[in-house]
Amino acid sequence: MIAVISAGLGQPSSTRLLADRLAAAAAEALGPDTAVETIELRDHAHAMVDATLTGFPSGTFRTAVETVTDADGLIAVTPVFNASYSGLFKTFFDVLDRDSLEGKPVLLGATGGTARHSLAIDYALRPLFAYLRAAVVPTAVYAASEDWGSGETALPDRITRAGAELAALMSARPAPPKDDPYAHPVPFEELLAGGH
Repeated sequence: MIAVISAGLGQPSSTRLLADRLAAAAAEALGPDTAVETIELRDHAHAMVDATLTGFPSGTFRTAVETVTDADGLIAVTPVFNASYSGLFKTFFDVLDRDSLEGKPVLLGATGGTARHSLAIDYALRPLFAYLRAAVVPTAVYAASEDWGSGETALPDRITRAGAELAALMSARPAPPKDDPYAHPVPFEELLAGGH
């Protein structure tokens, strides 16, 4: 399953449009049975702030977090403001446990008004996901405003290439084992003795 994060503020937004196209490219490369779950961060804005204050997500936002952490691959797309990712985007990843994306295949995307903002991918997004120890695919996709209006743009080719890279990385990576908290129960006597 591919989880898709869209941090666009408008509805509709160019960020969501790019996220949908990247997801379609990756799903096509993986095969027709690929499940895709898209999360619009704007729908969880208040819950994200609450989670940063309380230390844990709740309600539908908790479900969104679990969708991302349980996914086989992640597509994360943000608008670029002031040469960096949006606050909404950063807040979501601040809420996650630091190890929850370790080794997870991730495809990065960003949108902005002009092509010069594309540097935010290498100077802001990649360092964030390197810190989280995610496996980021080589091709990231930036879409400026002019990329949507011209048939001459290389955007479709970049989207196809990035989707194929995510699919290849997901296919090569075995599903992470899930810890079963009941697999090795602690004996009751040990619990009483304070051994755990």
